[in-house]
Amino acid sequence: MQYIYAKEKEVPRLYYEVIHKSIDFIERHLDEELNLDRIAKEAGFSKFHFHRIFQKYVGKSPAEYIRTRKLSSAAYLLLNSEERILDIAVHYGFESQEAFTRAFKSLYALPPAEYRAQMKLLIQESEEFTMSEIKGWLITGTAPGNYKAALDMQIYHKGRNSVSLERTADGSPDDSEFGTLMQQFDAKNYLGKRMRFAGFIRTSEVTGWCGLWMRIDDKLQNLLGFDNMQYRNIKGTNDWNYYACVLDIPEEADCINIGILLTGSGKVWLDDCTFDEVGMDIPVTDVRTRTQNFPLEPQNLKFEA
Repeated sequence: MQYIYAKEKEVPRLYYEVIHKSIDFIERHLDEELNLDRIAKEAGFSKFHFHRIFQKYVGKSPAEYIRTRKLSSAAYLLLNSEERILDIAVHYGFESQEAFTRAFKSLYALPPAEYRAQMKLLIQESEEFTMSEIKGWLITGTAPGNYKAALDMQIYHKGRNSVSLERTADGSPDDSEFGTLMQQFDAKNYLGKRMRFAGFIRTSEVTGWCGLWMRIDDKLQNLLGFDNMQYRNIKGTNDWNYYACVLDIPEEADCINIGILLTGSGKVWLDDCTFDEVGMDIPVTDVRTRTQNFPLEPQNLKFEA
């Protein structure tokens, strides 16, 4: 059976366009009051419908997402500015320094003042993380020597660091050149399930394109499922947003591959990834499609039609 890449319009929308628009709006207004009414109106949905979509596709409620991003942005200011903790708390809408401290400690396990002191010291004393130290991940591609992956303790979506992938070679890249940060794992725990590989991506001056990717292989390395976001890719410079690949894992699957790829020059950050089972109401994003549609039943078996 032959397959071709689907046209962009054939890739299921999955409400991701709505999610991207909403997250972009949130990122641009983190220092303002954000509530479900305002965001749902911006997205063009009722509060109930928008909350259901966001929870279903992102895996957390809008309120939880906003709270996490406000705290992450506050953590960035703690490490990269000399602003008072109270001023940071007020800037991100907390009623008091005490309320901010409680919320911050629940996410980062340290109160803001201690976090600022310890993390600054750690950043100053630590050496740069290299590929070999990113547990579970490897770098490959058509020219892996031209790309570098590292943990970034300055720019992150959630937690204390993200991973970055950038082209470090001199000169212009070839049209076919790309690098990818990826991992492989056994498919046996996921057979017969619909799985979603998702994460938050930020980009800077990407001249080609980048995106998440997911591939399913059998024991003979035959391709059973594939999505690399080629037809909904990310280019240029963009703030954090949510992206996902969704594939069915057939019973004959042997290996699952996931990662992020970068073609051309630029830099991409990846953070807060998940790999979880989703319901059959979440459409797959497999880029393959049949070259033609076949009838559902045999036709004209008596040759009398």
